[in-house]
Amino acid sequence: MYNNRRNQRSGGKNRFYQRRKICRFCVDKDLEINYKTPKALRQFITERGKIIPRRITGTCAKHQRQLTVAIKRSRQIALLPFVGRPMY
Repeated sequence: MYNNRRNQRSGGKNRFYQRRKICRFCVDKDLEINYKTPKALRQFITERGKIIPRRITGTCAKHQRQLTVAIKRSRQIALLPFVGRPMY
């Protein structure tokens, strides 16, 4: 019963704050985003071939835009696949 009253007072929400992710390209200036290096770009696409959003990878907006352009260019010249491997 006491637990119920305490949850009602605080709104009943358990807040969990995750540490802010940092952009690996801002931290390490030697890393460059280049469409000719599919091995580096593969870390930013899923196994289905989708580009991973910046809220998950932690990259800043500037570098996420550069990553997106590099991935799309790399797909156009067939260094990266448009879709992942078939599951059947």
